[in-house]
Amino acid sequence: MEEELKCPVCGSLFREPIILPCSHNVCLPCARTIAVQTPESEQHLPPLLHSRGPAPPAAPGAGPGAGPGAGPGAAAGSAACLDSESAAGGGGGDHADKLSLHSETDSGYGSYTPSLKSPNGVRVLPLVPAPPGAAAAPRGAGPASSSLTCPQCHRSASLDQRGLRGFQRNRLLEAIVQRYQQGRAAAAAAAKCQLCDRSPPEPAAVLCEQCEVLYCSACQLRCHPARGPFAKHRLAPPPAHPGAPGGGADGGKGAGGGRKLPTCAEHDLENYSMYCVSCRSPVCYQCLEEGKHSKHDVKALGAMWKQHKAQLSQALNGVSDKAKEAKEFLVQLKNLLQQIQENGLDYEACLVAQCDALVDALTRQKAKLLTKVTKEREHKLKVVWDQINHCTLKLRQSTGLMEYCLEVIKENDPSGFLQISDALIKRVQVSQEQWVKGALEPKVSAEFDLTLDSEPLLQSIHQLDFIQMKCRVPPVPLLQLEKCCTRNNSVTLAWRMPPLSHNPVEGYILELDDGDGGQFREVYVGKETLCTIDGLHFNSTYNARVKAFNSSGVGPYSKTVILQTSDVAWFTFDPSSAHRDIVLSNDNQTATCNSYDDRVVLGTAAFSKGVHYWELHVDRYDNHPDPAFGIARINVVKDMMLGKDDKAWAMYVDNNRSWFMHCNSHTNRTEGGVSKGATVGVLLDLNKHNLTFYINGQQQGPPAFENIEGVFMPALSLNRNVQVTLHTGLEVPQSVKQPKLPNN
Repeated sequence: MEEELKCPVCGSLFREPIILPCSHNVCLPCARTIAVQTPESEQHLPPLLHSRGPAPPAAPGAGPGAGPGAGPGAAAGSAACLDSESAAGGGGGDHADKLSLHSETDSGYGSYTPSLKSPNGVRVLPLVPAPPGAAAAPRGAGPASSSLTCPQCHRSASLDQRGLRGFQRNRLLEAIVQRYQQGRAAAAAAAKCQLCDRSPPEPAAVLCEQCEVLYCSACQLRCHPARGPFAKHRLAPPPAHPGAPGGGADGGKGAGGGRKLPTCAEHDLENYSMYCVSCRSPVCYQCLEEGKHSKHDVKALGAMWKQHKAQLSQALNGVSDKAKEAKEFLVQLKNLLQQIQENGLDYEACLVAQCDALVDALTRQKAKLLTKVTKEREHKLKVVWDQINHCTLKLRQSTGLMEYCLEVIKENDPSGFLQISDALIKRVQVSQEQWVKGALEPKVSAEFDLTLDSEPLLQSIHQLDFIQMKCRVPPVPLLQLEKCCTRNNSVTLAWRMPPLSHNPVEGYILELDDGDGGQFREVYVGKETLCTIDGLHFNSTYNARVKAFNSSGVGPYSKTVILQTSDVAWFTFDPSSAHRDIVLSNDNQTATCNSYDDRVVLGTAAFSKGVHYWELHVDRYDNHPDPAFGIARINVVKDMMLGKDDKAWAMYVDNNRSWFMHCNSHTNRTEGGVSKGATVGVLLDLNKHNLTFYINGQQQGPPAFENIEGVFMPALSLNRNVQVTLHTGLEVPQSVKQPKLPNN
C-alpha cells in the first residue's frame, strides 16, 4: 500500500495532499514548485518569473541547465519572485496569491529546489527564473494566467483567484498517511533480532528476504555480511505487525473519530451536508442557495457516501477474487518449475544413456544434443520466471490498491470519501480488467516434446537431431456455462480449451438437436469459441455439444448442455423488412405510415411450432381506413393490403365489420369493427394449424384459417390514418389454452 501513499513528484509520503481536477493527488509543497504563471500575450513562451534584484552568479558545478540564479537560494528567489512584481507596481501581489507561492519562511518547509524528474520518474516542469536584470512585464502585456500540470496524467488545470488554496485538501489521504507512519514506526520498534545473545534481544534493523531472518545492526554485520554467498541477498526493513496499516482490522480503529468535521471551502462556517452530482463534490446549504450549485442535481451526503462505498466494495470483491486466483496461479507456476527441472534431468539422463550406447562418432553429436536440451529447459525456465515476476508485480499492485481502498472504506468522513471515490472505483475496475483472458494460464508446459531417434546408420550420425512429438487430436473443449444463455428463440453457447493444452486446434464443430429429442446436427463449423443460433422453436428444450479438430483428426465431444427457449415470444416490428413508407417509434413497437396507400410491416419473430398470441392496440383511427392484421411469409408483397397475395393470411376491419382475406379472397363477413382505443388479438395455433382473431377480448367470427403449414411472421398493413402499438410476451387466453401432454 505504501506506493499509494507516495507523492508522484517528490517520491515521499504525502504532505498536505491536495486533489487536482483529474482526481490525482500531489503534495502542496510540490504543487508550488510545478505551478506555472504565463502572461496571456506570451502563452507560447516558457514561463518566466522575475526575481527581486540582480541574480547572483551561477554556483560552480551547478550542473547542466544551471543559469543565473541557479545557485543556493534560487528556489527561494523563484518562490519570492512575485513579490518583486508587486513592488514594480504590476499587480504581482494578486498573482502571488493565485499561485500560492511563498518563501521558505512562509511555506514552513525547507529549501525545495524543483527538478526535471522526480524520484518516482515523473517528469515535471520547474519554475524558470528570469534572466539577470529582467524588468517587470511591459505594460499592455495582459494579465497572467496560472496553471498546474498533473505530474501523472499531464493534464493542465487553471488556477482561479484563490490559487492552490482553490484545490480541496485530501483530508482522508492525509489521515491514512499519518496512521501508516505511526504503524510503521511501532512495527519497527516491535521487531526483535532473531540471532541476538542479549536478553532482551535488540530491535531488528533489517530482514533478509532470502534467509527470512531478522537481524539487528551488529548481528547483520557479524552473521550476514554483504559479500560472498550473501552478496545477492536483499535486505529490507522489518515487516509491519498486525496492528499496522494493512496488517489487521485494528489498524483502523477509531480513525477519524477525533477529527473536526470539514467545513465548506467557500463558506467557512458551513459544514458539508449535500453532494452535487453534476460537479461530483460535497457542498453546503449556502452553496445551494447562493452559489453555482443552486440549479445542479444534489443528493444527501450520507446516501451518496453509502452508495459510493457500496460501489467500491463491489469492485474490490472482483479484484479480491482475481488476487486469490493469482496466488493459486503462482503456486501452480512454482510447481511447474519443479516439474520442468525434474523432466529436464530425466531427458538429460535418457539422452546420455542413448548417446553412450553409440559408437565414438556419436560423442561429438551428444554434446550438441545436450546443448539443445539445456537451451530448451532454460527457455522454459526463463518464460516461467518472467511470468512469475510479471504476475507477482500485478498482484503486488492490486494488493496495495486493495489495502489502500480498505483503509479508505474504514474512514467515517463522507465528504472526504466522495472526493476520491470516483477515481478509486475507476482504478479498481481497471485493476480488475488487467487480469485478461489467458493472463492466469502458463505459457509453457512442463513436458519436453523431444524424442531422440537412435536408429540411423553411422553415415547419418552427423545429421542426428531431435524430432518433435507427433501431433495429437485436440482434447475435450470445456463449455463455459456462465456465458451460455437463451433469449426468446435464440441460444448462445461459449466454450474454451482446457489449460495446459498444447495440441493445435484448427476449428470447432457445434452440434444441436431438433428440440424434441431427435438426432444431433451440425449448426456451426469454424474457429470462433462463441456462437448464437437463431430461429429455434419457442418453449422447446435443446441439447448442444461441441468438439475440436485439427490435422490429426476430430477430438471427443464436450459435455452436453441443455438449453430451454422462452415460453412466449417477445418481438417488435422489423424496420429492416418494413416498407419504406412505414414509420416505427417507441423502440419499434409503434407503427404509422406516410402514405395513403396500404403498406406492410412484419415482426422480428418467426413461428413454425407451438401456440402464440399477441395484441395490437389502435392508438389513432378516423373511421375510414381498413387496417389488416395477421401473419405472412418473409417474401410477402409490401406495397398493398395484407392478404391480397398468397403469402399472407389476414383480417381487415373498418369501424363496423371485418373480413378474412387470403389470395385476395374475402370470406366470413362479421359485424363489429374497431375504433380508437380498440385492441385486436391474433392467436396462431400451429399445433392445430389454425388462425383466430379477437377484438377487445371477444373472438371475431369463427377460426379464420385452417390447415396452415410452414414458417410465419406476425404482419400488419395500414395507411397514414392509423397508428398501432404492438404488445407481445402475452399468455395465451385461458379459453383457448391447450392442456400439456405428458412426456412419453
